[in-house]
Amino acid sequence: MTAAELRRQLRLPVVAAPMFLVSGPELVIAACKAGVVGSFPTMNARTPAILEQWLVRIERELGEARQAGPTIPVAPYAINLVVQGAGSPRFVADLALIERFKPAIVITSVGQPGAVVERIHAYGGLVFHDVTTLRHASKAAKQGVDGLILLTAGAGGHTGSANPFAFVPQVRRQFAGSILLAGSISDGRSIHAAEALGADFAYIGTRFAASQESMASDDYKALLVSQQMADVVTTDRISGMNATFLRGSITRVGLDPDDLPITAGFLHPTIPAGLKPWRDIWSGGHGVGAIDDLPPVAELVERFAIEYRSANARHPTSPEIPTPL
Repeated sequence: MTAAELRRQLRLPVVAAPMFLVSGPELVIAACKAGVVGSFPTMNARTPAILEQWLVRIERELGEARQAGPTIPVAPYAINLVVQGAGSPRFVADLALIERFKPAIVITSVGQPGAVVERIHAYGGLVFHDVTTLRHASKAAKQGVDGLILLTAGAGGHTGSANPFAFVPQVRRQFAGSILLAGSISDGRSIHAAEALGADFAYIGTRFAASQESMASDDYKALLVSQQMADVVTTDRISGMNATFLRGSITRVGLDPDDLPITAGFLHPTIPAGLKPWRDIWSGGHGVGAIDDLPPVAELVERFAIEYRSANARHPTSPEIPTPL
């Protein structure tokens, strides 16, 4: 599959980003049925056996939806594989399942994607890789990835500090593949703006975390609705890497967002024993300030489509999207 072929299968140029402990089969299936790429990290399935069960379910339900002849295209799904642990038993098992089920897209992160690229390309899949700097983008491009996911300032989860108005065009100057823009995209106008800037796809996490189908807890979802951009704390002192966390989730576990323990080094935070990032301290990007409800994914994508169509009519830069019958 090429990126152009992928785009033709989508209602909107959107990937619902893989979020640790948040993205599961329900969110993936709902996103794909709504016409955008659904994705999840392999590690959300706590064992390879559970991962296999998830993949069987996703394949079955999306296959049934395609056979039913929906008016909105059923999008392919993506799997997120952390490549830093290449060679570990879990990595080997997960990659074997990926090669067996052959998802159209594999999202790689935290490491060098080269060895994975060759194996995914062998069955015709696309590889999109997370990057936060031009140096990382250049290294990943040389390893043959099909797309670069630009994590810009304000993105939820592990994030970068680059301004998208600088990052996207400078990556485009040296990379002819797909560009996926991540960072505070919460509506259809922003999806259109990402395309106008030169990106091929919008990569959206926080807004999908605040949906009915996400695995986020009720308390987490309540914070996603109530917190504002000023409540987003960017720090390496929780996960060991620069990431965005919600101030309310930090205070709820007894920590001071303005006086966090000093990290002991890369990937070695010094938060109190028993506390875990993502499980106990929750992430959210700057786009959280635009969230004020928890809709089903289908309703959320429909909103995106209406806003995108309106923006496209005013500032046409991309093809029209399909209108449901």
